[in-house]
Amino acid sequence: MILASWRSLAWIVRRVDVVLEVVDARDPVSTRSLRLERMVQSLGKRLLIVINKADLVPRGVAEKWKRILEDQGYRTVYMAARDHKGTRVLRRAIRDVVETYPAIVAVAGFPKTGKSTIINALKGRHSASTSPIPGSPGYTTHAQLYRIGENLYMLDTPGVIPVEGGPLEAIIRGRPPEQLEDPVRPAVMLLERALRYNPLAVKEAYGIDEKDPYRILELIALKRGWRYKSDGEPLIEEAARTVIRDYHTGKLLFYVPPEEYMARKSSYKLHAAQRGLK
Repeated sequence: MILASWRSLAWIVRRVDVVLEVVDARDPVSTRSLRLERMVQSLGKRLLIVINKADLVPRGVAEKWKRILEDQGYRTVYMAARDHKGTRVLRRAIRDVVETYPAIVAVAGFPKTGKSTIINALKGRHSASTSPIPGSPGYTTHAQLYRIGENLYMLDTPGVIPVEGGPLEAIIRGRPPEQLEDPVRPAVMLLERALRYNPLAVKEAYGIDEKDPYRILELIALKRGWRYKSDGEPLIEEAARTVIRDYHTGKLLFYVPPEEYMARKSSYKLHAAQRGLK
């Protein structure tokens, strides 16, 4: 995984007309990059938010998130790039926000939001690089420019946005599970969230009817025969890595409801108003 520096991202944004910010439909708020959005705005570029992995939430949930983000002034679409659903909608939305042609778009997003899948969907089967763009500082020697439509091009670069979300997102998206020194802590947090938003998530994923996250990890390890050779205790670290992988692939399934975000936002506005009256 190659994480881009903010300097490299600024280099990209300056060279394109539209930036597609890819977020995860299961938790769009935590997978948004406010810093990227401010950068796009400050450089006078157009932003299109793409809610990906919409196949992992009910359609009504994806629609609500779309309305929430559009009410905040962001053009938004949702899609399931893994299943090639929504690519035409995305292409239409890109043309809707483009002001002049020829135009160049770039795709940005946190790790595991499906950035690469969307890039491949836009390229299509027969797309070929039109030219390399040299000079990306500390990022890639040549960013490739692909034609994705009439007078429409995409700047394809490796790498993903440095993760800004909460502590859980920063851990599970910042590094692959294999590279985590302590995968147990984020896996426990992930299981707690899963049980909070979908009480049946663990049972559906692993056939385990248990609520204690540590016990869940033990049972996953025991079911798969993962034990320490020294004492035969369950190898919960490997179970923890499995839980993180299963969240990324959608096997451990839960999502943050839009209503919770709206309730938090209303509560924040109320408290702010009350402080202003004092």
